[in-house]
Amino acid sequence: MFESKYSKVLTVILIIVIVAIVGLLGFLAFDFIQNYLVSKDASEFVEDFKGEVSSSDNTSIADGNTVDDGTNPFDQIASEGTNSSGGNSSEKKMYKGFEMLGTMEIPATNFSYPILAKVTPASIETAVAFQWGAGINQVGNSVIIGHNYRNGLFFSNNKKLNIGDKIYITDNAGTELTYTIYDKFETTPEDTSFYQRDTAGMPEVTLSTCTDDSSARLIILARVEA
Repeated sequence: MFESKYSKVLTVILIIVIVAIVGLLGFLAFDFIQNYLVSKDASEFVEDFKGEVSSSDNTSIADGNTVDDGTNPFDQIASEGTNSSGGNSSEKKMYKGFEMLGTMEIPATNFSYPILAKVTPASIETAVAFQWGAGINQVGNSVIIGHNYRNGLFFSNNKKLNIGDKIYITDNAGTELTYTIYDKFETTPEDTSFYQRDTAGMPEVTLSTCTDDSSARLIILARVEA
């Protein structure tokens, strides 16, 4: 009698454990597939976008090289100016209902996303976004923020970046620049002292995200090499 009741209790516990494991595996599988689809969709959009802008008559500048006429490409960029959202093109381009300024690719972390024009709760649930600065691919510093969900989305893998890694940014005008990471550090969420800095007449970019425990900010600084 006692053994029969004991066996039934063990059976119930075993069933509960199995259901819990199956539920957990299902949740993990759903989360993985969802993250994969978000990343895949963004990556495909970036490829299509770059193909679209590269087929136009816009100037493409990579790695900070000078153009054929001997002029400094960054003098040209500076003279073009920016719009109020940090871009350098009057033509609005959209990604999932949000205005975008260009795209960013970081091969070291398989990162490939649009850069949205404004930081809002909804926009940074969709991609990374321009927060402050001179404007995408413009002379001066531009700050771009993104979530760290610790699941590979957005800036979750920024902690894996190292000094010397490359960041490729293409703006709406079709200009592509290559940035090299030269500093990486953590600071408080309130610290903006590095926003306004001397960039020696060159474009720079700052990537900002939370640390894994959300107690601080992980900051990446990168510049276009002359």
